[in-house]
Amino acid sequence: MNDKTEEVIGMETDIGPFETEMNRGFLQVLVLVLLEKDMYGYAMVKVMEGKKYALEENTLYPLLRRLEKKGLIESKWDITEDRPRKFYTITKNGRKVRAGLLKMWQQQNAIMNRLLKENANV
Repeated sequence: MNDKTEEVIGMETDIGPFETEMNRGFLQVLVLVLLEKDMYGYAMVKVMEGKKYALEENTLYPLLRRLEKKGLIESKWDITEDRPRKFYTITKNGRKVRAGLLKMWQQQNAIMNRLLKENANV
């Protein structure tokens, strides 16, 4: 950490708005990756908790509805057990979108890593 970073952290800069913006896109890709196999919402939340990522249901369900409306995922009800559950899965179009988004993320990550490495030598 350099002096500028420590100075900004010392000022307790609110990164909340930045975090919200970054998470919005990340969550879309994350859900498209999770749904390679059928899952219901609560199971997604639990899987992410196991990965040390907090994903709240009040964030997840509206996202699932938006992704379904765009045709990137689809849902079906399973009523074979005592408690009906709505399962989601990625569509063919969702896989194409996911592949493009993952490629974009990898390119952005590579650029960021190069810049950080260059700046480490400054």
